[in-house]
Amino acid sequence: MSAPTTTSGQRRARTLRTDRWWLPPLGTALGLSAFVIYGLVRTFMNQWYWAPDQHYLAPFFSPCLSEACVPGASHLGTPFPDLAPWVPPPVFVLPFVLGFRLTCYYYRKAYYRAFWAAPPACAVTEPHRRYTGESRFPLILQNSHRYFFYTALLVAAVLTYDTVLAFQGVNGGFGIGLGTLLMVVNVVLLWAYTLSCHSCRHLIGGRINHFSKHPVRYRMWTWVSGLNGRHMSLAWASLVSVALVDLYVMLVAAGAFPDPRLIN
Repeated sequence: MSAPTTTSGQRRARTLRTDRWWLPPLGTALGLSAFVIYGLVRTFMNQWYWAPDQHYLAPFFSPCLSEACVPGASHLGTPFPDLAPWVPPPVFVLPFVLGFRLTCYYYRKAYYRAFWAAPPACAVTEPHRRYTGESRFPLILQNSHRYFFYTALLVAAVLTYDTVLAFQGVNGGFGIGLGTLLMVVNVVLLWAYTLSCHSCRHLIGGRINHFSKHPVRYRMWTWVSGLNGRHMSLAWASLVSVALVDLYVMLVAAGAFPDPRLIN
């Protein structure tokens, strides 16, 4: 909706809204900025990401595929060499994770409004003179979201594997710590966010003319559609959970406090 105009066609006001419409984009900008800053600092900190006694691997460093990884942190091998101190292990995986998040339909709406004011809110005029959509570089790269979805599935599977390994006791055998429970919550939220993706919904139910002929896919599509309705909430919940689990593992690995053990 455009801002009201006078009879001569001159713009009179940016919006007629009297509520605090600027709060949601401001909150989004602060939240996303905090996550990006934490992620950059954490990545180039390049330490305290593996707690060997508890078998906790920080999600920002999973999978750890570089020869620079500390002993025990490389669950899937080290196919990449140790390049330099300024090339930490996460740089081999984070581009795919960030690619999935940045091209996500919800996040596109979020940072378009928060950082580009395109538009900043409903019924509020944006400051840009022209609208080109996502038809030109670099925004045309947003169409790669469907491909980043497949890499996100692999990363979620790896984090699930890390969580299974976290069910080991400090003295061997089966064990559960507070970090184990946090990692379980994290992977559940990550799977829910990933499977609620619009690309996943299209992959399961797209190009089907008659759902009656595909009852299994229809049931799956109905379930994914239910998740899709909560895509925004899951996007934020999974973003927060990843950062919190990473911070928790960092503090445990640094010896800031012991990991409370529930079993062994």
